[in-house]
Amino acid sequence: MAKCLVKEELLSDTDAHSHFEEALRKSVPFVTHLVSNKILDSLTIANAASKEFGIPLFDLNAMMPEMLPLKSVSEKLIRKHHALPLFLRGNRLFLAVSDPTNLQALDEIKFQSRLGTESVLVEEDKLVRAIETALEAQDTSFKDLLDADLENLTVTGGDDVDGPAEGEGSDIDDAPIVRFVNKILLDAIKRGVSDIHFEPYEKNFRVRFRHDGMLHEIAAPPAALAGRISARLKVMSRMDIAERRVPQDGRIKMTLSRTRSIDFRVNSCPTLFGEKIVLRILDPTAAQIGIERLGFEPEQQENFLKALHKPYGMILVTGPTGSGKTVSLYTGLNILNTPDTNISTAEDPVEITVPGINQVNVNVKTGLTFAEALRAFLRQDPDVIMVGEIRDLETAEIAVKAAQTGHLVLSTLHTNDAPQTLNRLMQMGIPPFNIASAILLIMAQRLTRRLCENCKQEIQLPPEVLIQAGFRESDLANMTLYGPVGCDKCVKGYKGRVGIYQVMPISESINRIILEGGNVMQIAQQAKADGIADLRDSGLRKVKAGVTSLAEIDRVTRD
Repeated sequence: MAKCLVKEELLSDTDAHSHFEEALRKSVPFVTHLVSNKILDSLTIANAASKEFGIPLFDLNAMMPEMLPLKSVSEKLIRKHHALPLFLRGNRLFLAVSDPTNLQALDEIKFQSRLGTESVLVEEDKLVRAIETALEAQDTSFKDLLDADLENLTVTGGDDVDGPAEGEGSDIDDAPIVRFVNKILLDAIKRGVSDIHFEPYEKNFRVRFRHDGMLHEIAAPPAALAGRISARLKVMSRMDIAERRVPQDGRIKMTLSRTRSIDFRVNSCPTLFGEKIVLRILDPTAAQIGIERLGFEPEQQENFLKALHKPYGMILVTGPTGSGKTVSLYTGLNILNTPDTNISTAEDPVEITVPGINQVNVNVKTGLTFAEALRAFLRQDPDVIMVGEIRDLETAEIAVKAAQTGHLVLSTLHTNDAPQTLNRLMQMGIPPFNIASAILLIMAQRLTRRLCENCKQEIQLPPEVLIQAGFRESDLANMTLYGPVGCDKCVKGYKGRVGIYQVMPISESINRIILEGGNVMQIAQQAKADGIADLRDSGLRKVKAGVTSLAEIDRVTRD
């Protein structure tokens, strides 16, 4: 495809080569790279390819998602090769592609579907939208469930938790409670909620959803039903319903359709007026959204990918609970997850299951700590190791040694920003020379709510307020700020979340400060001198781009 664009004089030889290499490094299709980085628009590329290869250009807007033969090809292959099945003619399958030179896609889909394959040329941006729309439409059974027989929804408990004894749950398996609980779980999935809280009080009982990081009350069942709802949730997650004095952990698996199931991590905690139960929704598709959609600035994404492709060393991700660290780590692991790479992870607990990655649940009661899991990994011929969290000196020492002996190690720490992470490791007892030789990159992150594109409105703020917020005077001239309004398509003016990052590669100058025993302030000053944007700067860029509001950035980055 690169040769075609050079021949049509849309790219020079040098530019085509550099963009091709960059697309390879980022593990994205060449055409996708060109369009997403606004180097060429999709229609120009499609017209050039149509002219060069003699393939007519097809308008994807003419196709209805429900008419596509999606069952012919697995979702994994559709996403991997960026190819959408359009229609079947006898034993020939026609695939919408934006790059007709991608013969590997045709061959792999031909092998998997056992059908002859033929490419149909379409525009890249329309193909991206069509794939997402089609795969969402494939989950029609999920939409149907909202109005279907909720008592018959397929729900199973986790395998790692002992279930109740025979007949223990029979008295609480009544249809109204079953229907209510299933409806709450389905509503939460439909709305994109991260956590569900069932909270009993003396005179009332409430259910709250955490949506885009904020809690909202969505139901207030009668207080008399609190015990029956708690018991139903404990039966579903295979907890001991007779035990109400100590916290318990469980897991629920809900099958929504042939291609989609959702896991819930469940915890019960005894309170004054009953058991509070919190469910964390674990959606495996969360880690497959692609690195381009996480919210990195271009130079931050490049630094992260550069570190990921190093043969050894340590990458640390830091931030509070709920800041998206797990999704960032798994996005990186998905890029590294190839047949020639051995990846092992130790987590407490495993939240996202990924085929091709060896995942271990840490269990302190049985002696399987992070440190013990790491020791076992090092005897299993690993290439990449992910440790859920570095909590103590023993785990930190083994992780650093692994990073120094030819392994790529990814992990998390709970600190406020990247420079503080280095100081935290020193406080744990890791010698500065080991830190300097092992760590490649530290990434601090937060999640901020996106403004709803449907209802956001322009706002005016005094220049002195903007300067005080952190903007430069040069930013003020051509800057448009937006604020939340609220409509039927969002929650209080916000819809979805995006990451803000401080991506700090460990440069020679920072290494020198570490070896000299420098403090957090010195490291932060040097990072700024190296051109590393801190969390506040990254947030202000999102405000300037109209992605979020200044009030939201103040909320997530305030000291």
